[in-house]
Amino acid sequence: MKKRFAILLSLVMMVSIFTACSAKGPDRLVIAARGGSHVTAMEAVKEAFEKEHKVKVEIIGLEAADLKQKVSLDAKNKQGAYDLIMADDPWMPEFSEGGIFANLSKLGVEADDDFEESSIALGKNPYATGDLYALPFSGNVQLFFYNKQLLESHNYDVPKSWEEVLTIAKDLHADGASGYVIRGQQGNPIVSDFLPILWAYGGQVFDDAWKAQVNSEPAKQALNTYIQLLAVGSNYETTDIVSSVSEGRAAMALGWPSWFIKGEDASADYAPIPAKGTANAETAATGMIGNWMMGVTANAKNPELAAKFLTFITSSETQKKMVEHGGVPTRKSVYLDKELSAKYKHFPTQLEALQNSVARPRTPKWSRVEEALGSELSAAIAGTKSVEKALSDANQAIDQIMQ
Repeated sequence: MKKRFAILLSLVMMVSIFTACSAKGPDRLVIAARGGSHVTAMEAVKEAFEKEHKVKVEIIGLEAADLKQKVSLDAKNKQGAYDLIMADDPWMPEFSEGGIFANLSKLGVEADDDFEESSIALGKNPYATGDLYALPFSGNVQLFFYNKQLLESHNYDVPKSWEEVLTIAKDLHADGASGYVIRGQQGNPIVSDFLPILWAYGGQVFDDAWKAQVNSEPAKQALNTYIQLLAVGSNYETTDIVSSVSEGRAAMALGWPSWFIKGEDASADYAPIPAKGTANAETAATGMIGNWMMGVTANAKNPELAAKFLTFITSSETQKKMVEHGGVPTRKSVYLDKELSAKYKHFPTQLEALQNSVARPRTPKWSRVEEALGSELSAAIAGTKSVEKALSDANQAIDQIMQ
């Protein structure tokens, strides 16, 4: 009798536990995120979603290379370890076409008109026109940073062309300062630093048929300008770029806002990137966009709930709260909010740069293209190859990659 009672009690307890678990729904969502401020911002606002949906949101912060590797490997599993993932926007073609991201359109996620157009275009495949695979989480875009005191001491305004940048850099170099700082390390750094100058001169990496165009006359003009800027400047990594411009040892550089701007405070002045090569040239879009995107994994355990979190974390209300914790908006209403723009004075400039930005070529092979181009640009600035030879070799290598 006692044994039968014990069995019955055990069954009742199991049913109670099962019922409780079923009532509370899925117990967690797991997000693979780019570490740092992105994780901090999400951690600061996730509680409201957790309470409403009775779920624990676990955010795993990873370095960019580690994030891409782990996500790519996990995508091969039938059921993944992650429900949502972040992706640097150049990864989008690879992640969308490779089946890593779920089709958000099929999950009922829509992109409203409040998202900045250049940001939302990154989340679609084909680019700007296709189905939605990710929403823009962090609205990074490169800016032109300068030491205002140095420029004003020589009666210069903010340059509008790269011809003016070079003139100012030469003048300040002759007076003992570093006129311009390049970020010339091989691979992503030098390519990201060079492309806005290439675009300003009217150059492109590819034509409409995906044939390489980096040995064009605009590309040669851009690389010659880049080399001349180095001759009257310096080649630094990120930390030294920021400190040299901020402290007035160097006059100008390109950079991402998070390098120079922390919260409400900026260590150097800023403007959109000069939009033409020479003073009389046509204006071009030159701001390199570098959004971090977020999407639901194709093998997510809880895709519907993950889609709800994605909508929550990219909403205007949540973005406004995340700004206080290092979040970077992707919605126009957040940038244009009077209270926020009065506090974060870089918002109008950053929105202008986003609206005139350029995406890196939308190909799954971009990482290999970037590596090949970066190698040849490094050879050119080191003087081991002429401008013509470096760009010709880069063009050939890129065409081989794209075959």
